Amino acid sequence: MQTIQVNLERIQDEIRDYELKFGRPPQSVQLLAVSKTKPNQAILDALGAGHRQFGENYVQEGVEKIQYFQEHHSQFEIEWHFIGPIQSNKTRPIAENFDWVHSIERTKIAKRLSQQRGTDLPPLQVLIQVNTSAEESKSGVDEQQVLELAQAITELPNLTLRGLMSIPAAVADHQQQLEAFKQLSAMFEQLQCLYPQVDTLSMGMSGDMPAAIEAGSTMVRIGTAIFGSRN
Repeated sequence: MQTIQVNLERIQDEIRDYELKFGRPPQSVQLLAVSKTKPNQAILDALGAGHRQFGENYVQEGVEKIQYFQEHHSQFEIEWHFIGPIQSNKTRPIAENFDWVHSIERTKIAKRLSQQRGTDLPPLQVLIQVNTSAEESKSGVDEQQVLELAQAITELPNLTLRGLMSIPAAVADHQQQLEAFKQLSAMFEQLQCLYPQVDTLSMGMSGDMPAAIEAGSTMVRIGTAIFGSRN
């Protein structure tokens, strides 16, 4: 437990340092702990350290974890984020179990999530995934499709559009990382002008967190640096 707690504290300190360095408001960047492939005990350790936001990439694994914590540790108010690619036949368990979805790239998927969201649940908070690097291997819409998809989402009763997400090409150079993130940040600002509820820009992982925060990220997704290497 101590290792995960120490890792969480170190990353939170780094985030606060980057906020200060780049002139961002204090506490303007949230940390999403990416817990995919990690056992329930690792999540429990993070919960014990005070963390409450977790990201999962795989539907079945994520749903099993959500149901486990609802059944055995309901004292924790956990916010579960689905951050992986979405297949049409997997929308129902996502809609019924998760609080956030970061990876919407098609109107069809958005409609299914809205239709399958339980009426006893609050609206699903969603982000549009943007493919800023135009990589064929990456999911996400291109810049020209963002506004069209955003409008479609805002017309759906059980979804709330909160912003954008991206996984840019993996490059080591800070300036190249920054340019890709600034591209997404500009789209985010455009979206904010149209939809006042838009407030979340999910970008930045372990290898490019400083550039993401400099460019305006409001949520960084960190896994290995918290939980260790993937199983």
